[in-house]
Amino acid sequence: MSLSPTEPLKPAVYIIGTGPGDPELLTVKAHKILTRVDVVLYADSLVPQQILQDVRPDAERIPTGNKTLEEIIPLTLERVRQNKSVARLHSGDLSLYSAVREQIQIFVEEEIPFELIPGISAYQDAAAKLGVELTVPELVQTIILTRTNGRASKVPEAEELASLAAHKASLCLYLSARHAVEAQERLLQHYPPETLVGVCYRLGWSDEQIWVVPLEQMAAITQEKELIRTTLYVISPGLGALGDARSRLYHPDHSHLFRPR
Repeated sequence: MSLSPTEPLKPAVYIIGTGPGDPELLTVKAHKILTRVDVVLYADSLVPQQILQDVRPDAERIPTGNKTLEEIIPLTLERVRQNKSVARLHSGDLSLYSAVREQIQIFVEEEIPFELIPGISAYQDAAAKLGVELTVPELVQTIILTRTNGRASKVPEAEELASLAAHKASLCLYLSARHAVEAQERLLQHYPPETLVGVCYRLGWSDEQIWVVPLEQMAAITQEKELIRTTLYVISPGLGALGDARSRLYHPDHSHLFRPR
């Protein structure tokens, strides 16, 4: 959907990935919707207030951090049926750990129009803040996004952390600060202990902090800083010294359709 600068938003649910927390990392489309929407439902425990800074002053704001889906959905359906446009804000990107699938299912069943607006994921912001590329020629060409078991979600046995670590890819570990000791033990089964780890706390928030430590110190820094949530770990060969590693894409010896020899 292309948004006209003057046409009012259609009554619908706009499910928006708001990124890690920095309002300047909202997509242009997400920002356009937020400035015009009638109602905003936002997970206030995960989405910082600055994301709402350009919301219309007269728009209804409903924090949902203390609500279940059974409480959130009726509010959403009611507002759309009142011919209002509703923004449903999620942290990060909708394709990762957003619990968006069950909401979509209900909107389809209830014949409520909706649209998904993707956002920046925390691992992308982390790589930018760390100043690294997570895919380095002849060193690492795969990125794994995963998590450890939690109270709300169990990881399938085939995706157990040690088995993923066996690939020695760039591994971005979400939602795992409470299990840092166990995670470190499993990662060390395959990564060398000196492998660098970016420990990224509250990316995009005003109190953001990032530490880069060897993998063997990952759990210790987590405990020292008392990190229990909102922490992303980036474990990657790409964080270390890379020597002369270079992509062939812009190499003078490499030709392609747009740069023939």
